Amino acid sequence: MFLSTYENKLDKKGRVSVPASFRSYLSNLGYNGVVCYPSFNNLSIEAWPQDRIEKITQAIDSLNPFEEKRDFFATSILSESINLQFDTEGRISLTTKLLKHAKIKNSMLFVGQGKTFQIWEPANFEKFKINARKKANINRASLKWEQQLNK
Repeated sequence: MFLSTYENKLDKKGRVSVPASFRSYLSNLGYNGVVCYPSFNNLSIEAWPQDRIEKITQAIDSLNPFEEKRDFFATSILSESINLQFDTEGRISLTTKLLKHAKIKNSMLFVGQGKTFQIWEPANFEKFKINARKKANINRASLKWEQQLNK
């Protein structure tokens, strides 16, 4: 899983090193890269393994092909997604469009989200994290453990 938060900086050529634990998880899934797109929930970049993008594609494809919301999801996620391969040093080159969306100039945070991760400008993430913690505390009773039956 993608856990924890790591800070890295863009190098002079516009590349950034993806945290080793994140690369290791992706490698164990059989991927040498990550699919990124601008979040439509936050000022961040969503980063997903290929299989997660395939699942969201299946969910979009399951919608009526003539429904507006199918186009909304496809446009917001799929048309904005880019497959970024790791170089030999484990770096990716984020596009100007992605960096601009997340307001990243030099330093960025890689934020683990379990099956996915996000890339944030550090000050924006700190603001988000404070709000998220408050909301998580208010809604903590809604997080339930899945009951497993012993057979």
